[in-house]
Amino acid sequence: MAALGKNLASDGAQRTTARACASHPPFVAKPYVLRRAWRGDSSVTELAYLSSAPAAYERAFTAKVVALPPGAVVLDRTLFYPAGGGQPADRGALSGSDGAKLDVVDVVKSGAVVVHRLRRGSRPALALGDEVRGELDWERRYGHMRLHTAQHLLSAVIYRRTGLKTRQATFGGGTGTIVVEGTWPNDATSETLGEALQACLEPPRGVKLRFLSRAEWTANPSARSGLVPLPPMVDPVRVIEIADIDACPCGGTHLASTGEVGEFSVEPPAAQAADATRIGFSLRTAVAHSARVTP
Repeated sequence: MAALGKNLASDGAQRTTARACASHPPFVAKPYVLRRAWRGDSSVTELAYLSSAPAAYERAFTAKVVALPPGAVVLDRTLFYPAGGGQPADRGALSGSDGAKLDVVDVVKSGAVVVHRLRRGSRPALALGDEVRGELDWERRYGHMRLHTAQHLLSAVIYRRTGLKTRQATFGGGTGTIVVEGTWPNDATSETLGEALQACLEPPRGVKLRFLSRAEWTANPSARSGLVPLPPMVDPVRVIEIADIDACPCGGTHLASTGEVGEFSVEPPAAQAADATRIGFSLRTAVAHSARVTP
């Protein structure tokens, strides 16, 4: 085809937001026996990137150490995205009062906390209660934001053109894969799909975040959602909206505008077993068109 231009901590309790657009099973972290850093009703890590759309663009933060499992650090809050919902984990570094940087090589969920795994052999000079500074690998994070927003856009266009809903979505390293339910219709050619995508990219459209109560979402869900049921504990529902194109529950990080996606290409649909179709896509520009934002 031609180039074409998914836990929110509040009030001391953990509220899980949905990653229902990418439906592979939830990521299960290796279990840790965590040392309690405080005495309270619950131990949670606040996912600071979930609170607002601009929060996804923050590159650094401060937090307190609340547990030190072997080879890892648990914080009271984080901007690091833990692997899940089709989106890979963020990477970056943590530094304490001595200024020494500890490379974060993986980030996973373990119950209601986020475990920041350090490079093998690290000797963190940290203690419970210490304040640390976290810094994201921004190039990696921003690439995931571009891919994730591109995936939502492509899933929405596929649904509009074919009526097929996304069953699973994964991405990383500049490429992604969408698996949709059902058999691909013969009249939906790569050319017609490309035309539909181009119409959604020009002019750029805003991408917004809304929180809806479970009751509100259940009463009026978006047309392409629902293939993957929301977990029962999800309330409120975190919804990513692309203006006039899409609305879908999601707990991942996204762009503020489709203009930042840049050009991406889509592979021809390929039939899979179990009545499904796979569509691959990839970013064609290493650097996003960051100047092409929503007017």
